Amino acid sequence: MTTFNLIKLHLEHPIVKITMSRPEKRNALSPELMDEIFAAFDSVVSDEDVRVIILTGEGNTFCAGADLEYLQKLSAFGAEENLADSRKLRDLLWKIYTYPKIVIAQVHGAALGGGAGLAAVCDMVFASDDSEFGYTEVGLGFIPALVSVFLTRKIGEQHARELLLSARKFTAEEAYSLGLINSVVSCPQLEEMVKGYALTVARNSGTAVAMTKRMLATTSGMSMEAALEYAASMNALARGTEDAVKGRAKFLTKK
Repeated sequence: MTTFNLIKLHLEHPIVKITMSRPEKRNALSPELMDEIFAAFDSVVSDEDVRVIILTGEGNTFCAGADLEYLQKLSAFGAEENLADSRKLRDLLWKIYTYPKIVIAQVHGAALGGGAGLAAVCDMVFASDDSEFGYTEVGLGFIPALVSVFLTRKIGEQHARELLLSARKFTAEEAYSLGLINSVVSCPQLEEMVKGYALTVARNSGTAVAMTKRMLATTSGMSMEAALEYAASMNALARGTEDAVKGRAKFLTKK
């Protein structure tokens, strides 16, 4: 098992909980933390008994976004270094968005900037009623470049424009009304609720979940005709999987 310094990985089949563990820095996204989150996802991807990943943060904050101490160093970076650094976040967001297992964000406290981006790329997001969200980059002279791609897909351009350009912070209730999160949960009940939900969805076919996620990522941006043709080919492919054969037999037995 990989050794981690900035995250805690708790395996309890069928669930893995990945906890960002920089509470003194409000779990800010340093390059090292991003590397460890990436490695944690990789470490369990081949474990067929793992069906759900829960991503959360230690302490009073989910993730406050970029590490400001690290950002101060960026002025000394050249163009190639800045591009490589940007691609690190790109690769992490894409890893989570396309991960072949269900990924749930368990959000409490602040989810700001890149932290809000982490939540946005998860399959489901459950947030405590004291949570606060915000895409605060333009207020600091940065741009929410990578996050904007995923946020626009998730909540539509009109709402995304307002959030990204205003850099304002907003409540979990507003995040729910915009479709950014799935549910607002009383803070003391959040962990129990997320675990119960994770155990429920973990019963689904791992193969079917992986194929569905791949289909959703691939068809976004396609023309309707191309998307339907791709979906038809995926449908045909899925019918021959071992999980589908077992699922049909189980259904027919019940009938």
